[in-house]
Amino acid sequence: MKLMIGTLMAALVVVGASAQEVNQRKENQQDRIANGVSSGKLTAGETANLEKKETKVNKEIRTDRKANGGNLTNKEKAQVNGQQNKVGKQIAADKHNAKTATYGNNKVGARRQEQQQRIAQGIKSGKMTAKEAAKTETKETKINKQDAADRKANGGNLTNNQKAKINARQNKASTQIYDDKHNAAKQ
Repeated sequence: MKLMIGTLMAALVVVGASAQEVNQRKENQQDRIANGVSSGKLTAGETANLEKKETKVNKEIRTDRKANGGNLTNKEKAQVNGQQNKVGKQIAADKHNAKTATYGNNKVGARRQEQQQRIAQGIKSGKMTAKEAAKTETKETKINKQDAADRKANGGNLTNNQKAKINARQNKASTQIYDDKHNAAKQ
């Protein structure tokens, strides 16, 4: 009887430790993404893609835990570990490719860089979920593409009207960042 209780206690410790490992790994991945955003090594598009993948893994973990009374089976842990490995490799590849987030030496560029810093801080602190970060980064990507298209059409410059439109879109994105960082959702 004592042996059975001891074995059961050891099993509970292992389950608790592995759940802690999954959560720690998730936090480490988010920190790596946040550092990439902050340093400019990850573009908004790359970040959105990574955060979508993180969201998918997180959703699967929640679903599996819900189906198993709050725990993951050994098979599920192995599957999650494999998925986290793939995301981890993608983070490394994206951070070390030739693409970098460039913002330009102007007010629009400075604003874009500030937004990225706020997103990075939200990811790192856990105040923004992977899903929220992905949604925000997708918006940032669209703003960046519009900015690039407008500049290309105007010989590298923006008209006052284009600046105003980009500023309005950045205001909306800024509000979204604030709302995501201050809502009840947590990483």
